[in-house]
Amino acid sequence: MRQRVYKKMAGTSAVFIPANFNHASPVERDGLTWTDTELSMPESPQGLQWKPPLDSTLALEGLEEYEPPVAGDARYVNKLGIAFVYIGKIRGWVALTDYV
Repeated sequence: MRQRVYKKMAGTSAVFIPANFNHASPVERDGLTWTDTELSMPESPQGLQWKPPLDSTLALEGLEEYEPPVAGDARYVNKLGIAFVYIGKIRGWVALTDYV
């Protein structure tokens, strides 16, 4: 498995997108990056619980209020065109770059 690198999206507490994501999306400008290992990414898509798609990454964080996510929940985000998985260990969402 190749190592992937992520940056945190600006304006979110824990949403991570690929560092080389080439579409318009705000990322924090502090230069910090994380690897998939550091973010505890799953080895394979086995065991992901797919939930209905959402319009934006901000909606991912809004789930904490009305539909708390559990580890392994996965959601496609329409505006970015990528899916995210909830990682319980970091209490955050990380882009699924190889599974979609």
